[in-house]
This record gives sequence, structure tokens and C-alpha cells, in this order.
Amino acid sequence: MMEATGAATMFHALSNTDRLAVLRALVAAGPDGLSAGEIAERVGASPSRASFHLSALSDAGCVTRERQARSQRYRVDFERMGQLLAYLLEDCCGGNEQVRNCCVADKSCC
Repeated sequence: MMEATGAATMFHALSNTDRLAVLRALVAAGPDGLSAGEIAERVGASPSRASFHLSALSDAGCVTRERQARSQRYRVDFERMGQLLAYLLEDCCGGNEQVRNCCVADKSCC
């Protein structure tokens, strides 16, 4: 179960458009993840800028990193991201049915 402090830390890290682009690239890469250089290339950032954002995402628990030889490989922590979504839906929004329906692609929020 995610706590408010952990959720707030993750939301803060995700509140940056460049970090969202990095997260999108990592989600698209799937479980194999990407190296920092590959991420920088995909999001159009300098390697140092990409590393800055990756560090923030890693510190917040959104992504994991693993050293491979001379580089770092990053992956989305899908379990933790799922916990964040569950926190938002269940704890923060109290399981509100209208909010739940907005999260299902074939239902309308109206």
C-alpha cells in the first residue's frame, strides 16, 4: 500500500514534461528498458539533461536503474506505478465511481 508521502514524491517527479517524456520512452521500451544514452536520443535531450531527469525519477521510485558495464540501464517500475494509480483511485479519490469510469477507455466521464 502506498502512503501519501510516497505518492506526493512520485507526483512531484512526474510533474515535469521532460520527465513524462522519459517515462513514456521507458514504458514503450518495456521490461528491457533503455540506457541513459538511448533515452536521451529518444527524447531529444543532452545526455547530462537526461541523466538529471532519470536521477529524479529514480529517486522518486518511478524507475529502477541497473549498472551494466560502463552504463546504467533504466526501466519503469511498473509495480510502483501501479501502486501510485491505485493510491490515486482508491485512497485519494475514495473509489469514486465517476473517477473510475474515466479511467476505462470505453466509458465517458459525463
